[in-house]
Amino acid sequence: MERFLSTAMSDTTSLQDTFFLGRQPIFDCQQEIIGFELLFRSSEKNMSEYDSQNHACTSVITSALSGFGFREVLGDKAGFINVTMDVLMTDLIEILPCEQAILELLETVNLTEAVIERCRDLRLRGYRIALDDHVYAPVHDELYPNVDIVKIDILETPPELLPDIVAGLRRFPLKILAERVETVEQFQDCMELGFDLFQGYFFERPVVLQRKGIKPSAIAMLRLLAYLWDDKRLDEVEDVFRETPELSYNLLKLVNSVHLGLREKIRSLRHAIMILGISKLRHWVQLAIFASSDCRGINSPLLEMAAVRGRLMECLIMEQHGLAAGSDKVEAAFMTGILSLMDILFETSIEEIVKELHPSDEIVSALLDRSGELGLLLSLAETLEQSNFGELHELVEKTNIPRSQLLAAQLAAYNWRQGFTQETH
Repeated sequence: MERFLSTAMSDTTSLQDTFFLGRQPIFDCQQEIIGFELLFRSSEKNMSEYDSQNHACTSVITSALSGFGFREVLGDKAGFINVTMDVLMTDLIEILPCEQAILELLETVNLTEAVIERCRDLRLRGYRIALDDHVYAPVHDELYPNVDIVKIDILETPPELLPDIVAGLRRFPLKILAERVETVEQFQDCMELGFDLFQGYFFERPVVLQRKGIKPSAIAMLRLLAYLWDDKRLDEVEDVFRETPELSYNLLKLVNSVHLGLREKIRSLRHAIMILGISKLRHWVQLAIFASSDCRGINSPLLEMAAVRGRLMECLIMEQHGLAAGSDKVEAAFMTGILSLMDILFETSIEEIVKELHPSDEIVSALLDRSGELGLLLSLAETLEQSNFGELHELVEKTNIPRSQLLAAQLAAYNWRQGFTQETH
Protein backbone atom coordinates (compact mmCIF):
# COMPACT_ATOMS: atom_id res chain seq x y z
CA MET A 1 0.00 0.00 0.00
CA GLU A 2 2.80 2.45 0.79
CA ARG A 3 4.38 1.70 -2.61
CA PHE A 4 1.04 2.42 -4.34
CA LEU A 5 0.74 5.70 -2.47
CA SER A 6 4.22 7.06 -3.31
CA THR A 7 3.94 6.06 -6.97
CA ALA A 8 0.53 7.68 -7.42
CA MET A 9 1.65 10.94 -5.84
CA SER A 10 4.79 11.04 -7.96
CA ASP A 11 2.84 10.47 -11.16
CA THR A 12 0.22 13.10 -10.43
CA THR A 13 2.78 15.70 -9.41
CA SER A 14 4.53 15.38 -12.76
CA LEU A 15 1.21 15.93 -14.57
CA GLN A 16 0.05 18.66 -12.24
CA ASP A 17 0.21 21.49 -14.77
CA THR A 18 -1.85 19.56 -17.34
CA PHE A 19 -5.17 19.46 -15.49
CA PHE A 20 -8.45 21.12 -16.30
CA LEU A 21 -10.45 21.98 -13.20
CA GLY A 22 -14.18 21.44 -12.93
CA ARG A 23 -16.59 22.30 -10.11
CA GLN A 24 -20.10 20.87 -10.00
CA PRO A 25 -22.27 22.81 -7.54
CA ILE A 26 -24.24 21.18 -4.71
CA PHE A 27 -27.40 22.98 -3.49
CA ASP A 28 -29.73 22.95 -0.54
CA CYS A 29 -33.51 23.29 -0.62
CA GLN A 30 -33.23 27.07 -0.96
CA GLN A 31 -31.14 26.52 -4.11
CA GLU A 32 -28.11 28.03 -2.41
CA ILE A 33 -24.67 26.55 -2.97
CA ILE A 34 -23.29 24.60 -0.01
CA GLY A 35 -20.37 22.96 -1.79
CA PHE A 36 -18.80 21.72 -5.02
CA GLU A 37 -17.77 18.33 -6.31
CA LEU A 38 -14.22 18.77 -7.61
CA LEU A 39 -13.27 17.20 -10.92
CA PHE A 40 -9.83 17.22 -12.52
CA ARG A 41 -9.06 15.87 -15.97
CA SER A 42 -5.81 15.62 -17.92
CA SER A 43 -5.83 18.10 -20.80
CA GLU A 44 -3.52 15.88 -22.79
CA LYS A 45 -6.49 13.69 -23.72
CA ASN A 46 -9.69 14.63 -25.46
CA MET A 47 -11.59 12.52 -22.92
CA SER A 48 -12.23 12.38 -19.18
CA GLU A 49 -10.46 9.08 -18.42
CA TYR A 50 -7.54 8.01 -16.27
CA ASP A 51 -5.44 4.87 -16.26
CA SER A 52 -7.24 3.86 -13.06
CA GLN A 53 -9.66 5.22 -10.48
CA ASN A 54 -6.80 5.33 -7.98
CA HIS A 55 -4.89 7.60 -10.36
CA ALA A 56 -7.92 9.85 -10.75
CA CYS A 57 -8.50 9.99 -7.00
CA THR A 58 -4.91 10.83 -6.06
CA SER A 59 -4.76 13.37 -8.90
CA VAL A 60 -7.72 15.25 -7.46
CA ILE A 61 -6.27 15.27 -3.95
CA THR A 62 -2.75 16.36 -4.83
CA SER A 63 -3.92 18.90 -7.41
CA ALA A 64 -6.54 20.38 -5.07
CA LEU A 65 -4.00 20.83 -2.30
CA SER A 66 -0.75 21.81 -4.00
CA GLY A 67 -1.72 22.77 -7.54
CA PHE A 68 -4.81 24.87 -6.88
CA GLY A 69 -5.42 25.27 -3.17
CA PHE A 70 -8.63 24.40 -1.36
CA ARG A 71 -9.41 27.94 -0.30
CA GLU A 72 -8.76 29.35 -3.77
CA VAL A 73 -11.08 26.85 -5.45
CA LEU A 74 -13.81 26.52 -2.83
CA GLY A 75 -13.81 29.73 -0.82
CA ASP A 76 -15.74 28.85 2.33
CA LYS A 77 -17.75 26.05 0.67
CA ALA A 78 -17.36 22.30 1.11
CA GLY A 79 -15.44 20.21 -1.40
CA PHE A 80 -16.74 16.75 -2.39
CA ILE A 81 -13.79 14.53 -3.41
CA ASN A 82 -14.17 11.05 -4.92
CA VAL A 83 -12.37 8.36 -2.93
CA THR A 84 -11.48 4.80 -3.97
CA MET A 85 -11.13 1.81 -1.65
CA ASP A 86 -7.31 1.93 -1.76
CA VAL A 87 -7.10 5.65 -1.02
CA LEU A 88 -9.72 5.44 1.73
CA MET A 89 -7.61 2.91 3.60
CA THR A 90 -4.36 4.95 3.44
CA ASP A 91 -3.14 7.93 5.41
CA LEU A 92 -3.20 10.03 2.23
CA ILE A 93 -6.81 10.94 2.85
CA GLU A 94 -5.88 12.64 6.12
CA ILE A 95 -3.89 15.29 4.24
CA LEU A 96 -7.20 16.88 3.28
CA PRO A 97 -8.58 19.64 5.55
CA CYS A 98 -11.39 18.02 7.52
CA GLU A 99 -13.31 21.29 7.91
CA GLN A 100 -13.94 21.48 4.14
CA ALA A 101 -13.36 18.06 2.61
CA ILE A 102 -16.27 15.66 2.18
CA LEU A 103 -14.96 12.20 1.31
CA GLU A 104 -17.18 10.72 -1.38
CA LEU A 105 -16.87 6.93 -1.51
CA LEU A 106 -17.23 5.75 -5.08
CA GLU A 107 -19.85 3.10 -5.84
CA THR A 108 -16.99 0.66 -6.52
CA VAL A 109 -16.00 0.66 -2.83
CA ASN A 110 -16.93 -2.68 -1.25
CA LEU A 111 -18.82 -1.74 1.92
CA THR A 112 -17.10 -4.21 4.22
CA GLU A 113 -16.69 -4.20 8.01
CA ALA A 114 -13.22 -2.68 7.49
CA VAL A 115 -14.71 0.18 5.44
CA ILE A 116 -17.36 0.82 8.08
CA GLU A 117 -14.70 0.96 10.77
CA ARG A 118 -12.57 3.31 8.63
CA CYS A 119 -15.55 5.63 8.10
CA ARG A 120 -16.21 5.62 11.83
CA ASP A 121 -12.58 6.53 12.53
CA LEU A 122 -12.49 9.33 9.92
CA ARG A 123 -15.69 10.89 11.27
CA LEU A 124 -14.13 10.92 14.76
CA ARG A 125 -11.27 12.89 13.18
CA GLY A 126 -13.76 15.47 11.90
CA TYR A 127 -14.31 14.30 8.32
CA ARG A 128 -17.69 13.98 6.64
CA ILE A 129 -18.46 10.89 4.54
CA ALA A 130 -20.67 10.69 1.45
CA LEU A 131 -21.73 7.63 -0.57
CA ASP A 132 -21.65 8.25 -4.33
CA ASP A 133 -24.27 6.74 -6.69
CA HIS A 134 -25.45 4.63 -3.79
CA VAL A 135 -28.06 1.89 -4.14
CA TYR A 136 -29.98 1.80 -0.86
CA ALA A 137 -30.37 -1.56 0.84
CA PRO A 138 -31.17 -2.56 4.46
CA VAL A 139 -28.05 -4.75 4.42
CA HIS A 140 -26.04 -1.51 4.78
CA ASP A 141 -27.87 -0.38 7.92
CA GLU A 142 -24.69 -0.75 9.95
CA LEU A 143 -22.92 1.71 7.64
CA TYR A 144 -25.53 4.47 7.42
CA PRO A 145 -25.01 5.83 10.97
CA ASN A 146 -21.37 6.42 9.98
CA VAL A 147 -22.01 8.54 6.88
CA ASP A 148 -23.26 12.08 6.50
CA ILE A 149 -24.60 12.20 2.94
CA VAL A 150 -26.04 9.57 0.60
CA LYS A 151 -26.13 10.48 -3.10
CA ILE A 152 -28.90 8.92 -5.20
CA ASP A 153 -28.73 9.09 -9.01
CA ILE A 154 -32.35 9.90 -9.83
CA LEU A 155 -31.93 9.12 -13.54
CA GLU A 156 -30.64 5.62 -12.84
CA THR A 157 -33.12 4.87 -10.05
CA PRO A 158 -36.68 3.84 -11.01
CA PRO A 159 -38.96 6.70 -9.89
CA GLU A 160 -41.37 4.31 -8.14
CA LEU A 161 -38.55 3.22 -5.80
CA LEU A 162 -37.56 6.72 -4.65
CA PRO A 163 -40.23 7.13 -1.90
CA ASP A 164 -39.19 3.89 -0.18
CA ILE A 165 -35.49 4.77 -0.53
CA VAL A 166 -36.01 8.16 1.11
CA ALA A 167 -38.16 6.63 3.85
CA GLY A 168 -35.51 3.98 4.54
CA LEU A 169 -32.68 6.50 4.76
CA ARG A 170 -34.74 8.88 6.90
CA ARG A 171 -34.23 6.48 9.79
CA PHE A 172 -30.64 7.66 10.03
CA PRO A 173 -29.14 11.09 10.89
CA LEU A 174 -27.88 11.82 7.38
CA LYS A 175 -28.72 14.03 4.39
CA ILE A 176 -30.02 12.63 1.11
CA LEU A 177 -28.67 14.15 -2.10
CA ALA A 178 -30.37 13.87 -5.49
CA GLU A 179 -27.81 13.60 -8.29
CA ARG A 180 -28.33 14.58 -11.94
CA VAL A 181 -31.25 16.91 -11.34
CA GLU A 182 -31.58 18.48 -14.77
CA THR A 183 -34.99 20.18 -14.70
CA VAL A 184 -36.87 22.34 -12.24
CA GLU A 185 -39.67 19.76 -12.29
CA GLN A 186 -37.23 17.08 -11.11
CA PHE A 187 -35.99 19.42 -8.38
CA GLN A 188 -39.53 20.04 -7.15
CA ASP A 189 -40.36 16.32 -7.22
CA CYS A 190 -37.25 15.52 -5.18
CA MET A 191 -38.11 18.30 -2.73
CA GLU A 192 -41.55 16.78 -2.18
CA LEU A 193 -40.00 13.36 -1.65
CA GLY A 194 -37.78 14.73 1.11
CA PHE A 195 -34.35 15.09 -0.46
CA ASP A 196 -32.09 17.58 1.36
CA LEU A 197 -29.40 18.36 -1.23
CA PHE A 198 -29.27 18.49 -5.03
CA GLN A 199 -26.69 18.31 -7.80
CA GLY A 200 -27.29 19.27 -11.42
CA TYR A 201 -27.81 22.29 -13.64
CA PHE A 202 -31.57 22.53 -13.25
CA PHE A 203 -31.33 26.23 -12.29
CA GLU A 204 -30.23 27.01 -15.87
CA ARG A 205 -33.60 25.92 -17.25
CA PRO A 206 -36.49 28.19 -16.23
CA VAL A 207 -39.92 26.57 -15.95
CA VAL A 208 -41.76 29.35 -17.79
CA LEU A 209 -40.62 30.86 -21.05
CA GLN A 210 -42.81 33.96 -21.11
CA ARG A 211 -41.34 37.22 -19.90
CA LYS A 212 -41.03 37.44 -16.12
CA GLY A 213 -42.22 40.63 -14.48
CA ILE A 214 -39.28 42.76 -13.38
CA LYS A 215 -39.62 44.68 -10.13
CA PRO A 216 -39.03 48.46 -10.17
CA SER A 217 -35.68 48.11 -8.39
CA ALA A 218 -34.52 45.64 -11.04
CA ILE A 219 -35.65 48.01 -13.79
CA ALA A 220 -33.66 50.78 -12.13
CA MET A 221 -30.60 48.54 -12.04
CA LEU A 222 -30.93 47.71 -15.73
CA ARG A 223 -31.30 51.41 -16.60
CA LEU A 224 -28.29 52.20 -14.47
CA LEU A 225 -26.25 49.52 -16.22
CA ALA A 226 -27.14 50.95 -19.63
CA TYR A 227 -26.17 54.49 -18.55
CA LEU A 228 -22.84 53.33 -17.13
CA TRP A 229 -21.69 52.26 -20.58
CA ASP A 230 -21.84 55.87 -21.79
CA ASP A 231 -19.40 58.21 -20.03
CA LYS A 232 -21.46 61.20 -21.12
CA ARG A 233 -24.50 60.07 -19.09
CA LEU A 234 -23.14 60.59 -15.59
CA ASP A 235 -26.04 62.94 -14.81
CA GLU A 236 -28.50 60.17 -15.62
CA VAL A 237 -26.49 57.71 -13.50
CA GLU A 238 -26.82 60.08 -10.56
CA ASP A 239 -30.53 60.54 -11.23
CA VAL A 240 -31.13 56.78 -10.97
CA PHE A 241 -29.55 56.81 -7.51
CA ARG A 242 -31.61 59.86 -6.53
CA GLU A 243 -34.82 58.14 -7.59
CA THR A 244 -33.98 54.86 -5.86
CA PRO A 245 -33.10 55.38 -2.17
CA GLU A 246 -32.16 51.75 -1.55
CA LEU A 247 -29.57 51.95 -4.32
CA SER A 248 -28.14 55.12 -2.79
CA TYR A 249 -27.77 53.40 0.55
CA ASN A 250 -26.07 50.42 -1.05
CA LEU A 251 -23.76 52.72 -3.00
CA LEU A 252 -22.55 54.46 0.17
CA LYS A 253 -22.12 51.11 1.90
CA LEU A 254 -20.10 49.81 -1.05
CA VAL A 255 -17.82 52.86 -1.11
CA ASN A 256 -16.98 52.33 2.53
CA SER A 257 -16.40 48.61 1.99
CA VAL A 258 -14.08 49.09 -0.97
CA HIS A 259 -12.26 52.06 0.50
CA LEU A 260 -11.79 51.05 4.13
CA GLY A 261 -10.35 53.81 6.27
CA LEU A 262 -11.68 56.50 3.93
CA ARG A 263 -10.74 59.83 5.53
CA GLU A 264 -12.57 62.05 3.10
CA LYS A 265 -16.24 62.50 3.95
CA ILE A 266 -18.67 61.73 1.17
CA ARG A 267 -20.26 65.01 0.07
CA SER A 268 -22.82 63.77 -2.44
CA LEU A 269 -23.98 60.83 -4.50
CA ARG A 270 -21.82 62.08 -7.39
CA HIS A 271 -18.85 62.29 -5.04
CA ALA A 272 -19.45 58.68 -3.97
CA ILE A 273 -19.66 57.60 -7.61
CA MET A 274 -16.37 59.32 -8.44
CA ILE A 275 -14.60 57.82 -5.40
CA LEU A 276 -15.73 54.34 -6.36
CA GLY A 277 -15.00 54.80 -10.05
CA ILE A 278 -17.20 53.98 -13.02
CA SER A 279 -15.52 50.64 -13.71
CA LYS A 280 -16.06 49.26 -10.19
CA LEU A 281 -19.57 50.68 -10.08
CA ARG A 282 -20.37 48.97 -13.38
CA HIS A 283 -19.16 45.61 -12.04
CA TRP A 284 -21.09 46.06 -8.81
CA VAL A 285 -24.33 46.88 -10.63
CA GLN A 286 -24.01 43.85 -12.90
CA LEU A 287 -23.46 41.50 -9.99
CA ALA A 288 -25.96 43.21 -7.70
CA ILE A 289 -28.68 42.35 -10.23
CA PHE A 290 -27.90 38.68 -9.67
CA ALA A 291 -27.59 39.11 -5.90
CA SER A 292 -31.12 40.50 -5.65
CA SER A 293 -33.85 38.71 -3.74
CA ASP A 294 -35.16 37.30 -7.03
CA CYS A 295 -31.91 35.37 -7.31
CA ARG A 296 -31.94 33.88 -3.81
CA GLY A 297 -29.09 35.91 -2.37
CA ILE A 298 -25.33 35.77 -2.19
CA ASN A 299 -25.05 31.98 -2.47
CA SER A 300 -27.15 31.86 -5.63
CA PRO A 301 -25.80 29.55 -8.33
CA LEU A 302 -26.56 32.24 -10.91
CA LEU A 303 -24.53 34.81 -8.99
CA GLU A 304 -21.69 32.31 -8.66
CA MET A 305 -21.73 31.60 -12.37
CA ALA A 306 -22.09 35.25 -13.34
CA ALA A 307 -19.18 36.39 -11.18
CA VAL A 308 -16.82 33.60 -12.22
CA ARG A 309 -17.81 33.70 -15.89
CA GLY A 310 -17.42 37.46 -16.25
CA ARG A 311 -14.14 37.62 -14.34
CA LEU A 312 -12.69 34.61 -16.19
CA MET A 313 -13.35 36.21 -19.57
CA GLU A 314 -11.95 39.51 -18.33
CA CYS A 315 -8.72 37.87 -17.12
CA LEU A 316 -8.25 35.92 -20.34
CA ILE A 317 -8.68 39.03 -22.51
CA MET A 318 -6.19 40.95 -20.37
CA GLU A 319 -3.61 38.18 -20.71
CA GLN A 320 -4.19 37.55 -24.39
CA HIS A 321 -3.78 41.19 -25.43
CA GLY A 322 -1.69 42.63 -22.61
CA LEU A 323 -4.51 45.02 -21.67
CA ALA A 324 -5.00 46.91 -18.42
CA ALA A 325 -8.05 46.47 -16.22
CA GLY A 326 -10.78 48.93 -17.14
CA SER A 327 -9.94 49.14 -20.85
CA ASP A 328 -12.85 48.91 -23.27
CA LYS A 329 -12.11 45.39 -24.50
CA VAL A 330 -11.65 44.09 -20.95
CA GLU A 331 -14.90 45.66 -19.80
CA ALA A 332 -16.69 44.22 -22.83
CA ALA A 333 -15.46 40.72 -21.90
CA PHE A 334 -16.78 41.07 -18.35
CA MET A 335 -20.11 42.42 -19.55
CA THR A 336 -20.50 39.57 -22.05
CA GLY A 337 -20.06 37.02 -19.28
CA ILE A 338 -22.58 38.72 -17.02
CA LEU A 339 -25.22 39.39 -19.68
CA SER A 340 -25.06 35.79 -20.90
CA LEU A 341 -27.02 34.73 -17.79
CA MET A 342 -29.58 37.54 -17.58
CA ASP A 343 -32.03 35.72 -19.83
CA ILE A 344 -32.15 32.94 -17.21
CA LEU A 345 -32.45 35.43 -14.36
CA PHE A 346 -35.38 37.29 -15.93
CA GLU A 347 -36.84 34.25 -17.72
CA THR A 348 -36.87 36.02 -21.06
CA SER A 349 -34.92 35.82 -24.30
CA ILE A 350 -31.38 37.06 -24.69
CA GLU A 351 -32.70 39.10 -27.64
CA GLU A 352 -34.92 41.05 -25.23
CA ILE A 353 -32.00 41.69 -22.87
CA VAL A 354 -29.85 42.94 -25.77
CA LYS A 355 -32.68 45.17 -26.96
CA GLU A 356 -33.03 46.80 -23.55
CA LEU A 357 -29.34 47.39 -22.83
CA HIS A 358 -27.95 48.23 -26.30
CA PRO A 359 -24.47 46.71 -25.86
CA SER A 360 -21.81 46.91 -28.58
CA ASP A 361 -22.05 44.86 -31.78
CA GLU A 362 -19.17 42.65 -30.57
CA ILE A 363 -21.06 41.80 -27.37
CA VAL A 364 -24.31 41.23 -29.28
CA SER A 365 -22.60 38.78 -31.66
CA ALA A 366 -21.07 36.91 -28.74
CA LEU A 367 -24.39 36.64 -26.89
CA LEU A 368 -26.58 35.72 -29.85
CA ASP A 369 -24.29 33.56 -31.97
CA ARG A 370 -21.24 32.80 -29.78
CA SER A 371 -19.25 34.39 -32.64
CA GLY A 372 -16.12 36.51 -32.61
CA GLU A 373 -13.40 36.42 -29.97
CA LEU A 374 -15.80 37.16 -27.12
CA GLY A 375 -18.19 34.48 -28.35
CA LEU A 376 -15.41 31.90 -28.36
CA LEU A 377 -14.34 32.89 -24.83
CA LEU A 378 -17.96 32.71 -23.68
CA SER A 379 -18.24 29.18 -25.07
CA LEU A 380 -15.00 28.31 -23.27
CA ALA A 381 -16.32 29.64 -19.95
CA GLU A 382 -19.64 27.79 -20.30
CA THR A 383 -17.93 24.52 -21.21
CA LEU A 384 -15.57 24.83 -18.25
CA GLU A 385 -18.51 25.35 -15.88
CA GLN A 386 -20.18 22.16 -17.05
CA SER A 387 -16.95 20.12 -16.81
CA ASN A 388 -17.25 19.09 -20.46
CA PHE A 389 -13.55 18.33 -20.70
CA GLY A 390 -13.58 16.81 -24.19
CA GLU A 391 -15.10 19.91 -25.80
CA LEU A 392 -12.98 22.13 -23.56
CA HIS A 393 -9.83 20.61 -25.04
CA GLU A 394 -10.97 21.66 -28.54
CA LEU A 395 -11.88 25.20 -27.44
CA VAL A 396 -8.51 25.70 -25.75
CA GLU A 397 -6.82 24.76 -29.01
CA LYS A 398 -9.08 27.15 -30.98
CA THR A 399 -8.39 30.08 -28.69
CA ASN A 400 -4.69 29.23 -28.45
CA ILE A 401 -4.81 29.82 -24.69
CA PRO A 402 -2.05 28.03 -22.74
CA ARG A 403 -3.43 25.65 -20.11
CA SER A 404 -1.47 27.43 -17.39
CA GLN A 405 -3.07 30.73 -18.41
CA LEU A 406 -6.57 29.24 -18.34
CA LEU A 407 -6.06 27.77 -14.87
CA ALA A 408 -4.54 31.00 -13.55
CA ALA A 409 -7.52 32.97 -14.88
CA GLN A 410 -9.95 30.45 -13.38
CA LEU A 411 -8.37 30.71 -9.94
CA ALA A 412 -8.31 34.52 -10.20
CA ALA A 413 -12.03 34.42 -10.98
CA TYR A 414 -12.74 32.19 -7.97
CA ASN A 415 -10.72 34.49 -5.70
CA TRP A 416 -12.43 37.60 -7.04
CA ARG A 417 -15.82 36.01 -6.44
CA GLN A 418 -14.87 35.43 -2.81
CA GLY A 419 -13.87 39.09 -2.48
CA PHE A 420 -17.21 40.18 -3.89
CA THR A 421 -19.01 37.91 -1.44
CA GLN A 422 -17.21 39.55 1.50
CA GLU A 423 -17.99 43.07 0.23
CA THR A 424 -21.70 42.37 -0.14
CA HIS A 425 -22.18 40.81 3.28
